[in-house]
Amino acid sequence: MFLLCLRYMPSREDAEDVFQEGFVKVFRDLKQYDAKKAKLKTWMNRVFINTALEHLRKRKNVFETVELNGTYDLHVADDGVFSTLAVQELTTLVQELPTGYRVVFNMYVIEGYSHKEIAAQLGITVSTSKSQLFKAKAILRKKVKQTYATVDIKYEKGEVQR
Repeated sequence: MFLLCLRYMPSREDAEDVFQEGFVKVFRDLKQYDAKKAKLKTWMNRVFINTALEHLRKRKNVFETVELNGTYDLHVADDGVFSTLAVQELTTLVQELPTGYRVVFNMYVIEGYSHKEIAAQLGITVSTSKSQLFKAKAILRKKVKQTYATVDIKYEKGEVQR
């Protein structure tokens, strides 16, 4: 659950706050959990995601509304950049994204929400959700390529031990 909090929040301190608040809600509302509807982990994930979103909504102008003008292909082919990352590395990179990009990326890529569900949850349009995901992936792809290019150059020069 803490990893989930880290993915949504911009700092470790914020993630710790959400983590603690999430567990308080889980224990407080445990009587509402219905094992026939979902697994405990699934229900807890939902509680923690909602807690993180509530925490983010308390801040003003959290979700930047960026609309794409014209027609764009938002489904960029995966070039394998993200497949080589460890969970911790990806989490660190995701934390560096602007809040709106980070939240949409997490909800769509990690949690499996549709753009329609994301738009409803965050109070944004479907096209804004799509554009934020597109931009989040572009930023992450660029950061990963820069990071690995630097490591490869240092490796070639004998500066990095693998």
